[in-house]
Amino acid sequence: MQFENSLSFARGLDTIDPLKDFRKQFIIPVHDGKEQIYFLGNSLGLQPVRTQSYLQEILNGWGKYGVEGFFMGENPWIHYHDTLTKTLSTVVGALPHEIVVMNQLTVNLHLMMVSFYRPSGKRKKIICEAKAFPSDQYMFETQIKHHGLDPQEVLIEVAPRAGEHHIRQEDIRQAIQQHQDELTLVLWGGINYYTGQLFDMQAITQAAHAAGAVVGFDLAHAAGNVPLQLHNWDVDFACWCSYKYLNSGPGTVGGAYIHERYHGKTDMPRFAGWWGYEKETRFLMQQGFKPVQSAEGWQLSTPALLLQASHKAALDIIEEAEWGQIQEKRKLLNAWLWFLLDDLQTQVAGNIEIITPRAEREKGCQVSIHMLKNGKAVFDALSKAGIMVDWREPNVIRLAPVPLYNTFEEVWQFNNILRQILQQQA
Repeated sequence: MQFENSLSFARGLDTIDPLKDFRKQFIIPVHDGKEQIYFLGNSLGLQPVRTQSYLQEILNGWGKYGVEGFFMGENPWIHYHDTLTKTLSTVVGALPHEIVVMNQLTVNLHLMMVSFYRPSGKRKKIICEAKAFPSDQYMFETQIKHHGLDPQEVLIEVAPRAGEHHIRQEDIRQAIQQHQDELTLVLWGGINYYTGQLFDMQAITQAAHAAGAVVGFDLAHAAGNVPLQLHNWDVDFACWCSYKYLNSGPGTVGGAYIHERYHGKTDMPRFAGWWGYEKETRFLMQQGFKPVQSAEGWQLSTPALLLQASHKAALDIIEEAEWGQIQEKRKLLNAWLWFLLDDLQTQVAGNIEIITPRAEREKGCQVSIHMLKNGKAVFDALSKAGIMVDWREPNVIRLAPVPLYNTFEEVWQFNNILRQILQQQA
């Protein structure tokens, strides 16, 4: 499409947007009677209007049936999990039985490490991205120490080359090959939270498996954002949160994927709980753990129904909007943003640098702007103008226009206001 930098062109794109009505299904933050421009889907997605009614349905069942709500009513809670996996399987590219909705992201990563990080002999090392999100860093550190090992010796971090912002695919592959005799696990972020770089997960998986290692992914910034094919890529396991691009509420329930080849390995090391016990005999309360032979076998506790209801409210919107249409709009909305930022850089040269990769296969919704001067002042001015983006030390503004509730006009307004702020500060 041939873009034109004008408000009328942006409004024209909104007019023909097949997803334009879905914005009404979200609650847009308002300040001083004016809707804010909310570009923080990479941090916390907006609340669906229907979330309250989905939560109320669980509360009503609790009030009417008590514990029998698990087995009575129109939607017995015992089957609630099954209503979540169909849409999620499309979003992450997995078979429904390879998905389990449980806990939060870091808890699930710890649980997956119990099963998939099995240091033995000289194979002890883990490869990850340098400066992974802090929770991942702390998870790695404490898991390695749990095995009586030294993180400084075990953890291999792959970083961008000097003077570069992105990690090169060939450097990941080289690190895997270099340490292949000592490597037991590659655990990587699908998208880097700081730069917005989308990694080639299929290539990483192939390289790790060729080296005899297990491979997993932290999909915090990828799930609900970009197309994934975890099963077809032969990924061993993955974990994600649901409060960013999946719009399911602050700190709400996360998810995990475990490839089906592991489901029948009942002797596989894991931390067990009663909700992961085989369903047919779970309520007999017998000794000896017998896991459900699906990803649900990694569950621990009775599900948090209120959190799952909040998750379902958001997933039902994705189902109605259709994942393919969501992806088409994501690409167009992101291309529009880049077109405007390219134009902006010609007007305010020397003020900003975009550190997110340009290639479509290397990015999702997020764009990270490296502020070359007055960064915090620019961020504060954007906030004052009603534009909600975020600041990452020492000098990066992140924004992520998302297809379900952001508009082309909002992207144009952001770019126009940012240009005015930069010109005023020049």
